[in-house]
Amino acid sequence: MAHAQKLIRLWARALRIDQWTKNGVVMLAWFFSVADSSQRDIVRGWESFFLAFAMAGAFSLLSSAFYLLNDVADFEEDRRHPVKRHRPVAARLVDRILAVRVALVLFAAGFAYPALVVMVAPGRTLAFATVLAYTVMQCLYTGFLKRIPYVDVVTLSLGFVLRAVAGAAIITAYISPWLLVCTFTLSLFLALCKRKHELDTASLSREVLRRYHRKTAIAGIWLTGALSVAEYLAYCLTSKMGARFEGLWVTSVFVAAGILRYGYLSRQNVDTGRPERVLLSDKFLWCILSGYALSSVVAVWVGL
Repeated sequence: MAHAQKLIRLWARALRIDQWTKNGVVMLAWFFSVADSSQRDIVRGWESFFLAFAMAGAFSLLSSAFYLLNDVADFEEDRRHPVKRHRPVAARLVDRILAVRVALVLFAAGFAYPALVVMVAPGRTLAFATVLAYTVMQCLYTGFLKRIPYVDVVTLSLGFVLRAVAGAAIITAYISPWLLVCTFTLSLFLALCKRKHELDTASLSREVLRRYHRKTAIAGIWLTGALSVAEYLAYCLTSKMGARFEGLWVTSVFVAAGILRYGYLSRQNVDTGRPERVLLSDKFLWCILSGYALSSVVAVWVGL
């Protein structure tokens, strides 16, 4: 029993299950469609929720597959990294051949759901095409894009945009272009914070980090952070949701506060390489997230 539990924990680390929360971006279209009167027929009942949730699950399986493949490809580099050397593959706790086999199984399982949806409902072909585009892009990233400075973080950020598009396509919902652009710049903001932390702690662990410039990364952090706030505010003021709920713009205050707080933590050399861990450990960010949730509910409630 103890051996089984140890094995489960080992594979949970190898698959990085704790990072599956990133695939919550898939639910973005469903979340914003709930309060949109023009899309209430789409999100009525539980069907659309389960469709979007299952798509998030498919992306979780695919992302875990690529985590394993990346760990195999970066085996030597990860062994020189102060943190990544403890990953199961880099630490030789998981055999590299076995990791590749498990990745292929996860890949097949993750791809099965959107393929099945398209077979049953051909009108949702865009969802399948988006997953395919994500898969191709991740293959290119694993192959060589991750070795090109700044292109690597742009590729990762585009992955989050594709997640959001897939979440909208699977339930045939409309998603504002402002939200997609904001998703991209916010993801880029987080990715640059991660690179900045790596430059401060393990700049020699990977070849690509040696071609990053710390001042450029910091400038990029504040630029993408400011753009994210501006784009979200534009969404609140110009979208159908903004027209429907006039007080929605207030939530942008908490978005700005969250970005400023995260940027500050990055400046203080906090480990911003793991956003989900920072969100769980920083009480100030928890207060900001609670304020955002509360202000969103009030804005929608007042506008009804």
